[in-house]
Amino acid sequence: MSSASTVRFTKMHGAGNDFVVLDNRDGSLDLQPALIKRLSDRHFGVGADQVLVVEKAQSSDNDFRYRIFNADGHEVQQCGNGARCFAQYVVDKGLTDKSSIRVETIPGVIEPQIIRHNWVKVNMGPASFEPSALPFVADGLSMRKFGGLVQYKLPVDAGLADQDLWVSVVSMGNPHVVILLDQPASDDLVQTLGSTLESHPRFPEHVNVGFLSVVDRSRAHLRVYERGVGETLACGTGACAAAVAGMKMGLLSDQVDMVKAGGTLTIEWSGNPDSDVLMTGPAQTVFEGEFYL
Repeated sequence: MSSASTVRFTKMHGAGNDFVVLDNRDGSLDLQPALIKRLSDRHFGVGADQVLVVEKAQSSDNDFRYRIFNADGHEVQQCGNGARCFAQYVVDKGLTDKSSIRVETIPGVIEPQIIRHNWVKVNMGPASFEPSALPFVADGLSMRKFGGLVQYKLPVDAGLADQDLWVSVVSMGNPHVVILLDQPASDDLVQTLGSTLESHPRFPEHVNVGFLSVVDRSRAHLRVYERGVGETLACGTGACAAAVAGMKMGLLSDQVDMVKAGGTLTIEWSGNPDSDVLMTGPAQTVFEGEFYL
């Protein structure tokens, strides 16, 4: 139980994407950016890529409300690895006896399902390829079709030999830009191009940057530079965005293993524009404690 001077927390991770999880069903926590930053700090706090918050559902049709804060203190719309940890958390804490739950997020309701202990499938809802869904300002940019996917020629200034970059944009309830590479991205490319694109003026709300390299039709490598965080060991929505982009390009099958430094996530999508994207992967508790304010 939290008090005026302490905050109870659970540290979890999904394929290395790590989280501090808080129970705020009673609404007692003051979720100011300063608190989020302190909890997330890896030297002076608990350390996490994001802080996840459990709240009461606003509709009787749903089980919980799920809020996500990046390490920089900003609230964001969605986090796929966090959704799996969220589901495992509420089951582990006895907050529900259901194996499948309905969870409210900013962009809509998601439905995580416990497959087995520490292994969760999440219905992430449909993907959107419309620039306005991110948002992405596409006006005046050159376009081309790659398979069934529209790509945009984006001017960048990151010390690259080619100052124009063909990119794919995908919304999974949060914004993603996907860069297709012939081989896995280098550390320098992820840091340099990732930071440049994350704050590119064409993405007014900033963007998560995915670097995709295809192994074969059922397997691909991915590195993601997350907005407000930097590179993470895994990004669930990033894996979904990169997978559906690769599927639309005709490079990947309708079920693919997305390999990241922290582990592998399995993404399924029928290719129908209205169909939901399914993501399956690990969700594990690391430790619990109290954080002194």
